[in-house]
Amino acid sequence: MDEMIISKMKMKHLLIIVLAICLGSLISRADEGMWMVNMIDSALEKKMQERGLLLSAKEIYNADADGTSIADAVVSLEFGCSGSIISDQGLMITNHHCAYSDVFRLSSPEHNYLENGFWAMTAGQEINIPGKSILFLKKVIDVTDEVIRLRETQEAAGKPAGMRRISYLMEKEYAEKSGLDACLSSMWDGMKYYMALYLTYRDIRLVAAPPLSIAAYGGDIDNWEWPQHKCDFALYRIYTAPDGSPAGYSEDNIPLVPERKLDISTDGYRPGDFTMVIGYPGSTDRYCSSAKTDFLENVSLPISNRLRGRQMEIISGWMDSDPDIRLLYSDYYFSLSNIQENNEGMETCFRRFGVVQEKRAQEEEMQEWINASPERQARWGKLTGMLAEKYAAQKESQQNIIHYRETLVRGTRFARTANRISTLANSVLKGRGIRPARSTDPGMSEEEKECRKTYGFIARDSAVIRGPLRKDYEAMDLKVEKDLFRYAVQEYYRNVKPYRFGPYQTALLEHFSAEDGECDFDALADSLWEGSYLTDPDRLEQMSSEEHTIDEYTSDPMYRFLKDASVTDFNRDISEAQGAPDIRSLEKEYTHALYRMRQDMGISQYPDANSTMRLTYGTVCGIEPRDAVICSWQTTTDGLLEKDDPSSYDFRLGERQRELLKALEEPLPVNFLTDNDITGGNSGSPVMNAKGELIGLAFDGNKESLASDASYTPGYNRCVCVDIRSILWTLDEYAGMDRILDEIGVNP
Repeated sequence: MDEMIISKMKMKHLLIIVLAICLGSLISRADEGMWMVNMIDSALEKKMQERGLLLSAKEIYNADADGTSIADAVVSLEFGCSGSIISDQGLMITNHHCAYSDVFRLSSPEHNYLENGFWAMTAGQEINIPGKSILFLKKVIDVTDEVIRLRETQEAAGKPAGMRRISYLMEKEYAEKSGLDACLSSMWDGMKYYMALYLTYRDIRLVAAPPLSIAAYGGDIDNWEWPQHKCDFALYRIYTAPDGSPAGYSEDNIPLVPERKLDISTDGYRPGDFTMVIGYPGSTDRYCSSAKTDFLENVSLPISNRLRGRQMEIISGWMDSDPDIRLLYSDYYFSLSNIQENNEGMETCFRRFGVVQEKRAQEEEMQEWINASPERQARWGKLTGMLAEKYAAQKESQQNIIHYRETLVRGTRFARTANRISTLANSVLKGRGIRPARSTDPGMSEEEKECRKTYGFIARDSAVIRGPLRKDYEAMDLKVEKDLFRYAVQEYYRNVKPYRFGPYQTALLEHFSAEDGECDFDALADSLWEGSYLTDPDRLEQMSSEEHTIDEYTSDPMYRFLKDASVTDFNRDISEAQGAPDIRSLEKEYTHALYRMRQDMGISQYPDANSTMRLTYGTVCGIEPRDAVICSWQTTTDGLLEKDDPSSYDFRLGERQRELLKALEEPLPVNFLTDNDITGGNSGSPVMNAKGELIGLAFDGNKESLASDASYTPGYNRCVCVDIRSILWTLDEYAGMDRILDEIGVNP
C-alpha cells in the first residue's frame, strides 16, 4: 500500500513537471500582433499554418473575390465590442458585458433583467434596442496616396487640410461611390491610411442575456483574474426590410439572411491547439516613447487610480446598502470599475515588467540607427531627449489638470448638470435663438417643448437641448452624489495648486478655513449643496416653471463653484510648460522613426489598434503568473460550486443554477486561456479553432497582461475565453431555449 502511495505521489510530481515544461514551451511559441485582416501576406499566412491553421489567408479575408470569408461573419457593435453571426436568421453572439447597458436600460425593479436574465422564448418577445447598430466590414482600401494628394490640393488652394477635414471629404466621396458607410483610419500616425467600408444594420433586437450570477460570476473580484468562471454571453438578432436591405425598426422587418455564418464546434480543444480571434480591438499605444510610459507609470495613473478607487468605494457602499441604488448605479459602476481595474493593473505591470527600461533599450537601438544617417540625424537626432524634457516640464501642470478632471469634471455624475446649464449660458451669450420660458409658440417643436420643461428656456438649437436635465436626475441618487461631491471638493483643494483656483473657489476656501489653515470640507460642501437649486429636483422644477434670467441660473453657488475653474486655463498651462514643438508632434515623429527603423530591418509590424478589424493568432495554454504558481488552461463547473457563497453578492449562485450544477454527472468546461494578443474592443470576438469554427468568445484579459497597451509581454499576455459548450448548456438546461438551439443546429 505504501509503495502504491509513493508511486502515485511520484506520478503526480512527474505530471506537474511535465505541465510546467509544456507551459514553458507554449510561452515561447506565443506571437504578438493585432494584424489588419487586409494585411495577411504570405509570410503571416505561413506562420499561422506552422502554428496549426488549416485555412488559407483568402478563406479568412478576401474582399476582392467571389464568395465569402470568415471575416464576413464578424461584426462590430458600434466599435465598442465585437460579435459574430451564428445562424442563417441573423442571430449574433457577443459578450453579456457588451450587452450590459442594453439590459440595464430594459430593466426595472419589477423586471430586473440584470438579476433574473432575459430570454425571448418566441420571436415576438425579442426586444428592439433603439439607436443600436451593427456593422459588417465589406472592404478595406489602401488610400495613402489619395490622402497625400488631397492634402496637397487643399493646401495649395488655401483650404483646411487637417485630418478632420480630409476624413470628411474622403469618407463622403467613398460613401457616395459605394453606398456604404466609410471610415478613414490613420496607421502608424500617418505613415499609411486605409478606408474601411461598412454595411450598417439598425434594427437590432435582444434575444437572450443570462442573469449576472451566470454571466458575471465573481464580479469585480474575478475581473482581469485567472481562474474565472463566467458564462459571459448575450444574443441579438439583426432585422432587415422585407427586401433584405438595412432599415430602421418596423414590425414588418424580417431576420437578416447573412452572407456568412460561423460553424460551431463542440469537439473541444487541448493545450497547444491553434486559436484565432477576429474582432475590433479599440486602442493600443505600443509605439509610444519611454518618456510617455514613465509619465503614465509615475504621474498620471497613480493619481487617477487613487481617486477613482475611493469613488468606487463610496458607490459600492451605497449599492450594498440598497437594492434600488444597486440597480440605478449598476451600469455606471460596471463601466467605472472595468476601467479602474485596467488602469491599476497597467500601473503595476509597467513597474513589474520594466516597460520603461524596455522602451529605453529600444531607443538606444533606434538612436544608433538614426546616427548612421545624416538625414535621419537631422530629423530625429535629438528626439528622445526632447521628449524627456517636455514631459518633465509639464509635470506640475498635468498633475493639476488630472486632479481637476477626476474631481470636479467626472468625480460626480452630478457635475454634468452644471455643464448643461453652462451650455445654455454660452448659447445665450452667442445669440443662438433662446427665449424665456413663458413665450408661447403654437409651432413649437417637441424638442423645444422639452427644453422649456427642463431648462426654463426655449432653444432653437438642438445642441443646446440635447440630453434633458430630467434624465440626469433619473439616473442618479442624490445621497450618493452628495458623498461623491464631498470627496471631490476635498481632493480638488488638497491637490490642485492654489493659483489654478477660481476667485469664487478661493473665497470659499478662505471662509471655511481655520486660523491654522485647515479647511472644514464638510461645512464647505454642505454650504454649496444646501444652497443650490441644482441639488433639489423640486427647486429645479420651480425654477423651470417660472421666468428667470440666465444670471439667476448661473449665480447658483454650486454652478459657480463647478464652473469657476476653466479647463482652458489648465490646458494653457500645459501648452506653455511644453513650449514648441508640443509633445503630440514629437510622439508622432517618434512613431515614424520607429516604423522606418523596423521597415529598414525587414521586421514585420502591425499598426496600433484603432477599432479596425484585426486578426490575432495563438494557442490554448495555461500560465505561470508568479513564481511557483502554475495555472491550468481551463476551468470547469466544479469551480462555480467551490466558490459559491450565499452571503456574497459576487459569488452567490441562483438556486436553480446551483441545483443544475450539482446534478451534472461530470464537470462542464466554462472558461479557457489562450495567448492571443487582444485589448479592449475585442470583447465578444469569436475564438476559432484551426478550421475557423467557433469554440468560444473572448471576454477578458489577465492582470499580468495589462501592460499591453504599451508593450506586449511574452509569457504573460493571455486572452480569457468563455467555452461555447458552457453557453450551449446554459441555453439548453438553464433557459430551455430549444428554438435557438434548433436554429444554430446544435440541439442535443
